[in-house]
Amino acid sequence: MTKQTSKWKQTFFIIWMGQAVSLITSAVLQMAIIFYLTEKTQSAMVLSMASLVGFMPYAVFGPAIGVLVDRHNRKKIMIGADLIIAAAGAVLVLIAFYTELPVWMVMAVLFIRSIGTAFHSPALSAVTPLLVPEDWLTKCAGYSQALQSISYIVSPAIAAFLYSVWDLNLIIILDVLGAVIACTAVVFVPVPKLKTEHQQFKKSFREEMKDGFAAIKENKGLFDLLLIGTLYMLVYMPINALYPLMSMGYFNGTPTHASITEIAYAVGMLTGGLLLGLLGGYKKRIILMSASILLMGFSLTVSGLLPSQGFIIFIICCGIMGLSVPFYSGIQMALFQEKIKPEYLGRVFSLTGSIISLAMPIGLILSGAFTDKIGVNHWFFISGVLIIVIAIICYLVPTVRKLD
Repeated sequence: MTKQTSKWKQTFFIIWMGQAVSLITSAVLQMAIIFYLTEKTQSAMVLSMASLVGFMPYAVFGPAIGVLVDRHNRKKIMIGADLIIAAAGAVLVLIAFYTELPVWMVMAVLFIRSIGTAFHSPALSAVTPLLVPEDWLTKCAGYSQALQSISYIVSPAIAAFLYSVWDLNLIIILDVLGAVIACTAVVFVPVPKLKTEHQQFKKSFREEMKDGFAAIKENKGLFDLLLIGTLYMLVYMPINALYPLMSMGYFNGTPTHASITEIAYAVGMLTGGLLLGLLGGYKKRIILMSASILLMGFSLTVSGLLPSQGFIIFIICCGIMGLSVPFYSGIQMALFQEKIKPEYLGRVFSLTGSIISLAMPIGLILSGAFTDKIGVNHWFFISGVLIIVIAIICYLVPTVRKLD
């Protein structure tokens, strides 16, 4: 498939800027909703349910959504997903003008928004290799990771300020505008079409989902990398939920201390994304991936060994953890975009997203069961050691090394 290389940067930049606005406004709204639910219910169960409805559509419906993404015009799917997200917010705004928002209504809108995201995310990932030359995919993945990091850094502060001066419905309007801007950006750029968009489909959904799995499995290196990544996420994802407990429990800190560690992590992730953008042409990417996992494991192990007075070193470790993330997730995305045929990418990204989403609650349940018994610092140490082992496995598996 030919690409108009003279225009691809402009096209990608327009889409990227639209997504930047939408990503930040969505992150601000997400934080504001957490503030609202906390203030209204003071219930950990309600907050857990809010997190659950945020990733369940991806986990449950991901493979079927991937088939739709590959069957139909991905540009239209991205536009439709943004419009669904905007419409869900608009309905919530209308209700908020007349009555106080009930918790169940907020949950329903979160669920609808997450369905829109479950369509939009794999469609965007599948569109990128149609726009970007292959040797730029890793760099663009790095810049996308940097953008995500910026949203992590600025959204809590913006959300806290806006929530103190605005009603929730005004913050929802801001997010609706962000979705409209992202939608408009996609409307005005040309996106190459695949042959599959013009075909009459004779296969069933089930068969096409199997084809998506087969597309990964026939590339032994990518399949082994997916298994290693699932194991990595199973161990690592619960750590995300335990940062506040480590900061405020083990180190006897306050919410401010917890916020500092989150910011350090996000700044590290931003730095890592920018570095990946600069080093995207480096050929030994599996070495970079393995090193990033090793760096994460080392930082967690050191964190678990710190005394209760070692909070400053913990902040440094959090920054190093964030620095390592783009070199794993960004490179993995670029490898899938390079090695999988474009007509299968929607199914592949939805499938991998579903697997990782299903690994999250399993990891959270396991960590919750052990952390209370052995202490959060010991769980950080155990997780770090396990992740170091995963890094060694990643580097030693021959099929994964051959991906370079």
